Amino acid sequence: MTSTVVPTVIASTTSPLAASAPPSAFFSAQDYRRFHARAAGYDAENIFFTEDFEELRAAGYLSAALPTQYGGRGLSLSELAREQRQLAYWAPATALAINMHLYWTGPAAALTTSGVADFGWLLAAVRDGEVFAAGHGERGNDVGMDDSVVSARPQPDGSYLINGRKTFTSLGPVWTSVGIHARDDSDPHNPRIVHLFVARDQPGVRVEQTWDTLGVRATRSDDTIFDNARAEASTFSGAHAPGGAYPPLIGGILVWYLPLLANVYFGIARRALDVAILHAGTRPSLVAGVESHAAKPAVQRQIAEAEIQLDAAFALLETATRDVDAGVEHGAWALPRLFSAKEFATRTAKNVVDVAVQVVGASSVSRRNELERLYRDVRTGQLHPPNTDAILDVVGRTALGLLP
Repeated sequence: MTSTVVPTVIASTTSPLAASAPPSAFFSAQDYRRFHARAAGYDAENIFFTEDFEELRAAGYLSAALPTQYGGRGLSLSELAREQRQLAYWAPATALAINMHLYWTGPAAALTTSGVADFGWLLAAVRDGEVFAAGHGERGNDVGMDDSVVSARPQPDGSYLINGRKTFTSLGPVWTSVGIHARDDSDPHNPRIVHLFVARDQPGVRVEQTWDTLGVRATRSDDTIFDNARAEASTFSGAHAPGGAYPPLIGGILVWYLPLLANVYFGIARRALDVAILHAGTRPSLVAGVESHAAKPAVQRQIAEAEIQLDAAFALLETATRDVDAGVEHGAWALPRLFSAKEFATRTAKNVVDVAVQVVGASSVSRRNELERLYRDVRTGQLHPPNTDAILDVVGRTALGLLP
């Protein structure tokens, strides 16, 4: 891989939150800096993070949440969230894309070990090298997994034939199986949303290279097209009426996906602010009696406000994942609280990166400056399903007692 952009690589400062971060179970500081050194090139060339992916696979990161009997580390949601936060600090697109595999593994492990449901087949597949992608994005679908414009036609052997297009399928070059939801209209009086997995090597599966975006470019979240592609009966993981309650695995992926995603964007913001802090301390000033920009009250105020915002997001994310791990019962607020954490963290991340850009000034928009990429990467946070509008709808209706 060769890069058309030579980035300005700025070393990390020791931020209050970074200083208290636990050591990674997988990577050393040297490993992270290697990921970081490649990130700008992946972004500039809009190519997949192949070298990063092979290192993640070799380190066992893809099976981090699997129980030890399946070859994993048995990481809890909190532990995996912290790993994702650190990885995103150095390589945002890498962390975001691998998130779409990890969030299948966590709930599958939790449901299987607790005896609620048996997803041993999925855990065994990950152990044996399978890479799972998420196929829930669809053009023209503004209700997410509550409905689908992709069709699923049931077959006598219990399998389904899938037709339609999925968008934003991260890990485009490497996934081997994609988890999808699709609409089964075989009974016109009782339509169902079914959740299944389709193997990439099934006839009728095609990946179309559509990914050329503002930010997080290395995820290679290309479209996936199904033309009578078969989802085997053994991969069926639940069904529900349109708009109805999700089956356990799908409810579980939301519980893992939302905080893992939020921690990725937190990592982006923490990195951006650290870059700005280092810049402020080393950028000289021509103002009489002022050695550097860090000595300016306006800069100090901006940094302080950003630190306060990040500290609040950090506390919220840590509490949210701890509660999940501890089985704290929040009743009707269980999922809306996670929606809230995702919205607050991604909104805060965007605000903090904007502050970092202001502190650094005009040089931050140069393609040679890391902040230019972080500024673009952070802007997708609030667009990930559920987006801001969907979150505010659910949280507002929950608070007003309008949800069943």
